[in-house]
Amino acid sequence: MAMNLRLRDDAVVALRAESERTGLSQQEILRLAVDEHLGISGSVRAPTYPEWVTLPERVYRPVTPALRLPDGLSTADLLDRDDRV
Repeated sequence: MAMNLRLRDDAVVALRAESERTGLSQQEILRLAVDEHLGISGSVRAPTYPEWVTLPERVYRPVTPALRLPDGLSTADLLDRDDRV
């Protein structure tokens, strides 16, 4: 079935860039996105990453913080120092 689709200019630019990055056609990227959004994808594609991305050795696992900040002190306070430019 054929259909026309009008995209915003920024979406067109992003779609072209993703097509160049992954080697997939723009049409295939849109099909995959629609299928995923609607929950009707028949096959799961392995994600494609840029060559500079290093995949983790283990899958994600929750981390229990080993350090607690004193009451009234936040990480933003730690970063907001006079010696930082």
